[in-house]
Amino acid sequence: AEEVRRAVVNKFGEDMLYTGGLSVRTTLDSDLQRAARMALERGLEALDRRQGWRGPLASYNGVPDILAKIEAQDDGRFFGDDLDEIDAQLAAHQEKMLDNHFAALVTSVAKSKADIYVEGRKATIPFKLAFWAYPPRDKDGIRPQPLTDLRDALSVGDIVMVQPPTATPDLIRDGFQPAPEDFALSQRPLVEGAIVALDPHTGRLLAMTGGYNYRDSEFNRAVQAMRQPGSAFKPFVYLAALDQGYNPTTRILDAPLVVDQGLGKPKWKPANYTRRFYGPSIMRVGIEKSRNLMTARLAMNLGMEEIQDYAKKFGLNDNLPPLLSMSLGAGETTLIRLTAAYGMLVNGGKKITPSLIDRIQDRRGVTIYRHDDRECGACIDPNGWSDQPVPELADTREQLTSPASAFQMVSMLEGVVKRGTGRKISNLDLVVAGKTGTTNDNTNGWFVGFTPDLAIGVFVGYDTPRPLGKRETGSTVAVPIFGDFLAAAYAGQPVIPFRRPAGVSIIPVHSETGERVLPNHEKAIFEVFKPGQRPGGVLIDV
Repeated sequence: AEEVRRAVVNKFGEDMLYTGGLSVRTTLDSDLQRAARMALERGLEALDRRQGWRGPLASYNGVPDILAKIEAQDDGRFFGDDLDEIDAQLAAHQEKMLDNHFAALVTSVAKSKADIYVEGRKATIPFKLAFWAYPPRDKDGIRPQPLTDLRDALSVGDIVMVQPPTATPDLIRDGFQPAPEDFALSQRPLVEGAIVALDPHTGRLLAMTGGYNYRDSEFNRAVQAMRQPGSAFKPFVYLAALDQGYNPTTRILDAPLVVDQGLGKPKWKPANYTRRFYGPSIMRVGIEKSRNLMTARLAMNLGMEEIQDYAKKFGLNDNLPPLLSMSLGAGETTLIRLTAAYGMLVNGGKKITPSLIDRIQDRRGVTIYRHDDRECGACIDPNGWSDQPVPELADTREQLTSPASAFQMVSMLEGVVKRGTGRKISNLDLVVAGKTGTTNDNTNGWFVGFTPDLAIGVFVGYDTPRPLGKRETGSTVAVPIFGDFLAAAYAGQPVIPFRRPAGVSIIPVHSETGERVLPNHEKAIFEVFKPGQRPGGVLIDV
């Protein structure tokens, strides 16, 4: 709603917004919006829990008096004015929480469970829903010993945040079945994030959540946060190569690379995440395994001017510096820009502009703004509708890349989900493709992906950049959020394949070497080739 308000003010001014009697029709899908909010909320909380327990919200000293009153009740519920004081304190904390989160008072603690007073009744925090509450890592990043006794984390009188177990699926392990009176220990995450979902054919925003809790921060991280996309930028380097005649089986040398940055500056030495070198590898493997050295070598061969051009025409960055590190995602962009750019891959290379508003009418019902500005004289018949032929509208979208190149890139990104860094969602029975992104020191985690008719972007990071946690990358922090949302968005929906353009050939090749194999080979995949292309290619060695 705030983003809609800002858009209307920018277009028509504050007077028109507040006094014009406008009717604004947005593009949002309420079901997808709820799913996006829930997926982001759960993902950020799960990440925060992996970083350890920061302690209770507050402490209350009047527990003995409350215990006496609790024990006097037989049915576990409380009435009257004798608990007003603690109820008021709990309510003050409750006001700052999201739905399905509750402030609770710890009334007793044992090794394997804690008794709590929450929502006017007795309840329990079992150890199996609080096992994560060990202290945070020390300054050297070393994690303390696992929690074995709940008394090491909680004390009588603590006021803590709790949630129903259904809201914390990451804590349900080893077949544990929570009882009706059980709650999971929780805490408000410090890490932030955003998620957007849009129609890749029109740019209509179907869902957007710009942070964990709008009441804490109105900053919209989906639109306003400029962050480094890391490896999520790489598809556009590979797309530039595909447009120049390279194919997914072209081999690129994965070996040490040293770049002289100029007088008085240190040499730039990019490295793979694994700190290993793999020799000549096909382009598909480079994107699936997110190989930095292959990408940098490819960018050197193409020239940074070409990379700049692709970043600009796909709306990622209008002034990308001509530095080789930009090919690895060092240039800043926003989540909404990056998601729209991925949408332009799956729609066949057509330009789209993200929009949150479909139409605006004035107080008389006259349309004063429409996102789809194409003219359609046959759409309105003065005699009304009487089974006329369906009007044909011209496709005015600019073609940014060839449909064949776009489809090759889609196929390669589908491999990221099947065999690469996005395989944590490969168990979903859906046709999906995408790319992870992680920046230096694990400060930003991304996953941007798509189905044939939905583009989705997820960003996770602290507002003041710092590491997300040891071994926390785009595949551990953003992919689960993406998968959670995607499962909800496509529940009960039919599965359709990516749309293949005319003229391309599909040939079975070895998934690691790119050599042609029989379709029944254990490592066979079906690769996409343009007319005149065949498996294999020259070795890129700069």
